[in-house]
Amino acid sequence: MTHPPHRWVMTAVGEPMRKDDFDPFPPSVGEVVVEVAGCGVCHTDLGFYYDGVRVNHELPLALGHEISGRVVAAGAGAEGWQGKAVIVPSVIPCGECKLCASGQGTICRKQKMPGNDIHGGFATHVCVPARGLCLVDERKLAAAGLGLADLSVVADAVTTPYQAAVQAEVKPGDLAIVVGTGGVGTYAVQVARAFGATVAALDVDQAKLDTMAIYGAALTLNVRQVQGRELKKTIQDFAKNNGLPATGWKIFECSGTAAGQDTAFGLLTYGATLSVVGFTMDKVELRLSNLMAFHARALGNWGCLTELYPAALDLVLDGKVPLAPFVERHPLGDINGIFAAARAHKLTRRAVLVPNL
Repeated sequence: MTHPPHRWVMTAVGEPMRKDDFDPFPPSVGEVVVEVAGCGVCHTDLGFYYDGVRVNHELPLALGHEISGRVVAAGAGAEGWQGKAVIVPSVIPCGECKLCASGQGTICRKQKMPGNDIHGGFATHVCVPARGLCLVDERKLAAAGLGLADLSVVADAVTTPYQAAVQAEVKPGDLAIVVGTGGVGTYAVQVARAFGATVAALDVDQAKLDTMAIYGAALTLNVRQVQGRELKKTIQDFAKNNGLPATGWKIFECSGTAAGQDTAFGLLTYGATLSVVGFTMDKVELRLSNLMAFHARALGNWGCLTELYPAALDLVLDGKVPLAPFVERHPLGDINGIFAAARAHKLTRRAVLVPNL
């Protein structure tokens, strides 16, 4: 039985999402309709839904910004995408303004974020600008043993730490420290390792740390057991014993918690780069003068430039950043239960909601 196009929409903070039928056809000039293969459930979605983080589109709104699928309709100027398997960027810049022209597309003031500025991917179909779509090589996808739905998480969980690593100029011989190894942190560890860094992974969950020891972390530290000066001293000793630099550490805060941000800031050393990748509404008290004293820098990281997507996808399809151990598919119709499970930390893998499952 063929069901009409539909999406699950948020109507109010914390209220059950409801199924709404809609007609995505035809797409406008420069737009495409993507039949959704899968859409990942991100920490940001939980922030919108449970915590009242402001969305730019009026409610009701379909959340979901980690989208993969196939183009089933193309508007004027986008005909070349018809039938293609694609990943939809989580942040879609306009491509025409001065910011985009200067390589700053992630702060384009006309950007469109699915599930925030426009309806997102918790749906059977989504209508999005064609600009910036990432083409998927389906032969390489099959060879990698992955399904198109699995690639949905590339749109944020992989590309966001990828851009953070590019921005922080991670290179072979570096010591990279990832604070928080669930969700985006899972891939931050793997991406930094793929860039040639030796990676230290920090978390409060020993099971996650044990997993990251298999997938790229040379050092794992449970910050429930070692903290503050002892934590920094442990990492310093590790660096010294392994011929790694005592300066210029690349620190990635991926936990999206106040405690994680405090831990990451406390690890600053001379010439360090702190990349803030996770998000929290909580405030932290910091001594910003540490940045001056260590001649360090702190960088924000919003999404990922669309031009970086193909290289990030290649890391996945070439097996350098495994996806399969970290994702699990669920029926789109189970969205309310999956959101509740994700909030309660009952999921051990990133949930991908699949319309036709």
